[in-house]
Amino acid sequence: MPISLHAAFVPSALQIIGSTRGLIDTADTWCDEQGRAAETVLGARIYEDMLPFAYQVKSVAVHTQSAIAALNEGRFSPDMAPPPASFDGLRAQLDEARAALEKVGVEELEEKIGQEVRFEFGKLSLPFDAEDFLLSFSQPNYAFHAATAYDILRMLGIKIGKTDFLGRLRMRR
Repeated sequence: MPISLHAAFVPSALQIIGSTRGLIDTADTWCDEQGRAAETVLGARIYEDMLPFAYQVKSVAVHTQSAIAALNEGRFSPDMAPPPASFDGLRAQLDEARAALEKVGVEELEEKIGQEVRFEFGKLSLPFDAEDFLLSFSQPNYAFHAATAYDILRMLGIKIGKTDFLGRLRMRR
C-alpha cells in the first residue's frame, strides 16, 4: 500500500516540533540552574555568520506550519520577521504550528498532490509540485533548523543527547 503525503510529512513534522519544544524546555531549565540570562541561549550561534538559536527554532515552525499554508496559497516565502525574544514566545510559536498541523486531514493533503507551489525569495522563484515541496524542501529545512538548534545547545555545554533530538518515536504498538 502506498504511503500518503500526510503520513510522509505530518507525523515527522509533529515529532520534530515536539522535540524542538523539549530543547527549549531544557535550555530554559539550564539557564535557571546556571544563573544565565535567556539571551545566552536565544542569541547563541554556532558561527558568526549563522542565525541564532531563536531563529533556528522559529524556522522549525515556519517550515512545518507555513509549508502547509503554502499549499493553499501556491507560494512560499521565508518569514524574515525577527524570532520571538523569549523561551515562552518560541514555545507559543511551536504550539501554534503543532495545532495547525494536527488539523490537517489526510484527504486535504492528498488533494494537493501535483499542485504547483513556488518558493519565492527575492528574485529567486523555484517551482515545485506540492509533494516535492513538502518532502524535498520543507522537510529537510525543518530538520536542518532543529538539528542546528540542538547543536547550539550542545556547543553551550547543555547536556542533551540524540534522544532529545529524536523526540517521541512512532513505534509499533
